[in-house]
Amino acid sequence: MGHDQEEEETPPATPTTSAGKDQEEETWNHQKQTVILELSEKLINGDLQAKIEAARDIRKVVRKSSVKTRSKFAAAGVIEPLVLMLLSPNLDAREASLLALLNLAVRNERNKVIIVTAGAVPPLVELLKLQDSALRELATAAILTLSAAAPNKPTIAASGAAPLLVQILSSGSVQGKVDAVTALHNLSTCKENSIPILDGKAVSPLINLLKECKKYSKFAEKATALLEILSKSEEGRAAITNSDGGILTLVETVEDGSLFSMQHAVGALLSLCQSCREKYRELILNEGAIPGLLRLTVEGTSIAQERARTLLDLLRDTQEKKLASSVLEKIVYDIATRVDGADKAAETAKRLLEDMVQRSMELSMNRIQHRAASCTPAKVPSA
Repeated sequence: MGHDQEEEETPPATPTTSAGKDQEEETWNHQKQTVILELSEKLINGDLQAKIEAARDIRKVVRKSSVKTRSKFAAAGVIEPLVLMLLSPNLDAREASLLALLNLAVRNERNKVIIVTAGAVPPLVELLKLQDSALRELATAAILTLSAAAPNKPTIAASGAAPLLVQILSSGSVQGKVDAVTALHNLSTCKENSIPILDGKAVSPLINLLKECKKYSKFAEKATALLEILSKSEEGRAAITNSDGGILTLVETVEDGSLFSMQHAVGALLSLCQSCREKYRELILNEGAIPGLLRLTVEGTSIAQERARTLLDLLRDTQEKKLASSVLEKIVYDIATRVDGADKAAETAKRLLEDMVQRSMELSMNRIQHRAASCTPAKVPSA
């Protein structure tokens, strides 16, 4: 299911003088205002069929309109009756109002807040419970759009929407899954949350989606960010371990992800190992984590580099025999200084480390490819 795309409105194009252009624009604005008032009147005072028609017409007008027109519709009082229509037993009324509200909220932060203040969240949560997949996914898109406004996050986070969004991760369409992950990611950034919005049930569908998508995509960044959050609880760690290919998928993301995907994935692995080194050390090592972690100490964000070094230290055979990655880097740097001199030492050291990583990765690649081949990828967009 694609989302409605906004186009900026323009008056009908005709060759005019400057004065004529001003007159034309004034006439155009007057026509728009008349349409807005007529539709709001129909929506507020009409019978059910008239309300449905008005909601559909509002959607059509708004899709081709500017942010200013969205604000004018809100000022004309259409949002509250549209929210009330979400409660209608008539599914056509629900769908028409939902699409109108979704379009009114796009690129308009004020309208997003007004819609939530008018009470839209509880009926949207009820729509997430329906068997009607089209309405359920429209409601997911609406929650995604509304959750992008910071003032709305506490209300949505407290509404019980999150567990229903997690269900979409398993049963929704590709677009529904993308919207659900993005909405959950929006809600996870709400600092007012007194309790986590996610529990261990979210781990398996997130791992499955991460297996299927491109590890460097924006989608993967959001999925790994959620998995990192989940890795901070015992329930989440157990779910990652028990998920088919859970740890391997995080290791692969460390190897193939974007800078932020790698940062979140190594953060999740580090949370596991720090919580109980004896339990998780061998599990992580068995998935061939060392090559990707070594490369991350050279190529990752500063946060990812520090996490990779810390995790490498925890993965050494024993604490007494461990060779800290910082010591390894110093040895390589010293060699580079002797070979190419102090001026080029940093560049040479980086090249030597990358060569070491590449050789190490080649040694473990057959095993990793064998495991990866057992997973059948599905179509998940790269966005």
